[in-house]
Amino acid sequence: MTLKGASGAILDPMAECCCPPPVEQSTRVCPACEGRTLAVDLATIKAMLTPEALGQLQMVTFRFCPDPECDTVYVSDTGQVFRVNDDRVPVWQKLPPGDRMLCYCFGETERDLRNPIEASAVLARVRGHIAERRCACEVRNPRGSCCLGDLAAAVTRFQALSEVKP
Repeated sequence: MTLKGASGAILDPMAECCCPPPVEQSTRVCPACEGRTLAVDLATIKAMLTPEALGQLQMVTFRFCPDPECDTVYVSDTGQVFRVNDDRVPVWQKLPPGDRMLCYCFGETERDLRNPIEASAVLARVRGHIAERRCACEVRNPRGSCCLGDLAAAVTRFQALSEVKP
């Protein structure tokens, strides 16, 4: 499923996102896996941590590690680390593909995106919610940013897989 508008032009899913892009592009790496990390707001960290982990939170700058092989979710510039078991919700980037939650605001999963017709409806629903300013990705999504790009990427992955099968 190619994301095209009525004019046939390829749509940029991030143009409709609810969250502003991070000001800083990361060159910092996760100390556990040495993968690139992403800036994440402290409000996201506070919303995502379990009560036990929240009680240990230092008020410093944190980064998100998206590497699926690494159990580190958040790492601070001072070295504090929170892992998958410190998060209140499953972090989809850390789970095996299948039925992962991609949209934490409205409950859209990978399973919802496998059928091209349903995938189109999911994207339209989420875009509608974004347009109405209903989403809260900055506090519901463990990465602290809009999920629309993740949804579009999943649709593209499923489309590629379906084109490979005879």
